[in-house]
Amino acid sequence: MTSLVELRVLEGPNLYFSRAAVKLTLDVSALAQAPEADVRRFEGRIGLSGARPGEPLSGFRQRAILRVVARLVRQVAAEAGTSRLGVRVRPTNDPERLVVAFPWRDRSRARALGEGVAEVLDGLKGGDVDALVSGVAAKVRASAGGPRPTTIKPTVPVVAVTGTNGKTTTSRMIAHIARVAGRCVGWSSTDGIYVDGVLVEPGDYSGPSGAGRVLAQRGVDFAVTETARGGILLKGIGVVANDVSVVTNVSADHLGLQGIDTVDQLAEVKSVVARITKRTGWAVLNADDPRVFAMRQVTRAHPWVFTRHPRAPGIREVLASGGRATTVIDGWIAVLERDADPDPLLEVVDVPMTLSGLSRFNVENALAAASAALAAGLPRESVVEGLRGFRPDPEHNPGRMNCFTLRGVSVVLDLAHNEVGLEALVEVMRGLRAPGGRLLLGLGAVGDRQDSMIEGLGEIAGRDADVVAIGHKEHYLRGRTTEELDQLLRTGAARVGMKRITSYSTELEALRALVGRAEPGDVVGLMCHAERPQVYDWLSAEGATSDNPEDLRAKVARARGQAGGV
Repeated sequence: MTSLVELRVLEGPNLYFSRAAVKLTLDVSALAQAPEADVRRFEGRIGLSGARPGEPLSGFRQRAILRVVARLVRQVAAEAGTSRLGVRVRPTNDPERLVVAFPWRDRSRARALGEGVAEVLDGLKGGDVDALVSGVAAKVRASAGGPRPTTIKPTVPVVAVTGTNGKTTTSRMIAHIARVAGRCVGWSSTDGIYVDGVLVEPGDYSGPSGAGRVLAQRGVDFAVTETARGGILLKGIGVVANDVSVVTNVSADHLGLQGIDTVDQLAEVKSVVARITKRTGWAVLNADDPRVFAMRQVTRAHPWVFTRHPRAPGIREVLASGGRATTVIDGWIAVLERDADPDPLLEVVDVPMTLSGLSRFNVENALAAASAALAAGLPRESVVEGLRGFRPDPEHNPGRMNCFTLRGVSVVLDLAHNEVGLEALVEVMRGLRAPGGRLLLGLGAVGDRQDSMIEGLGEIAGRDADVVAIGHKEHYLRGRTTEELDQLLRTGAARVGMKRITSYSTELEALRALVGRAEPGDVVGLMCHAERPQVYDWLSAEGATSDNPEDLRAKVARARGQAGGV
């Protein structure tokens, strides 16, 4: 058995350092199980004094091993000729595994150092410790330097957007505003690479390769990069810095993957985007999310917060420190600065993405987009025009709160990939439902989520919808079976009394079934992840029309019992 579980080369800023780093996952069972006397001798060889390693497999031993491994990396590096090296060591849920990271400039030598550390740990049982360390250091010293990091130093303004929910909508809105301002915008996202509104390369480019491809496109003079958790953890961020960062929110999603088990740990990952924002730039942060608001402490940039609540404590604090805020006052999106009257941009109901103010989450996305666009230096009039012209339809925001009318039934499509997203979808469905109408929900889940979260989706569906149908996502099972996902969703729904659920093999089949059961005034919602093009084609073939802002406003008025509703 080798001590090296994984060696990963991170090409850019990451969870551990603001530049390229090597991340090692190590099996340290040799140290965890060794007699106390043996650990003391090893600590002496690598120059640690005052050691108290504790009993084998104890909590004290686990903490001591963190210090030992960090010192081992530095000692091997020093004997190989690198006198100063930053090292970060983190525990994992397994007391016999840990993660260690250090920055690199020469890929081959950095890999040799990582492999050498594992070789020392491999040889601890019965080996000559002094010879082990010296021999590994000699190998590292003799290794070739290798390629340098490929992290890009941008020459055009870059706005980086991250968060658990809303990052795609927010980044699309920012890109749209920049295009209204006459900029040639490059945008990288989970959908692909776009240049000036045209898809030039499909695929998931929310990692470092997306930023690189956008900035390499000829003519691009403004970049918007959607930055996902996975890219930060697995590859690092593709640019050395951004001019404006946006963090929409942090909630439970993708937990249990890549060593991220808690929402606090997930927030730390997302904070990397704010951490690398230029000192002269702006970090746009959600003042209503405590984990996001706290990121102002780790960024060099000026803080710019957004919140729907004009009396939020975060606004006072940020304005007092010279920052800015965007909020809603008397129904207007307004920008606040210290010692100045509010600047009203436009009314919330005039921003189509808010669905006449119905969608609280899209109100927040609009606030974030306006803040980022202004922070990036785009003209105020372009921000107003851009927000007014960006619509919740397949052209502007495919797959996110797209609203249609089909034979008197409202149909809403949204990614809704976690509990927060599903609650946002239900909120919109309620706001479009005619008096006496029902909510019919197409429920589904991807496989790489914790059991508790998948059950949580079922519980929300069973609690809030009148009719539930499961539409499976075959291409997103990610190690699970449809039967397993089906049972978890049903278990959650049963907790709140919903037991009559029909399952379908695809999202489209579930949508067809629900529309077939719907009556005029009902709302059908679909958690659409896998079959967006097929769903669009079916809706078009059935004669569905995409709701424009006037349609949505009339539906909201009808749902509220106001005059003028359809």
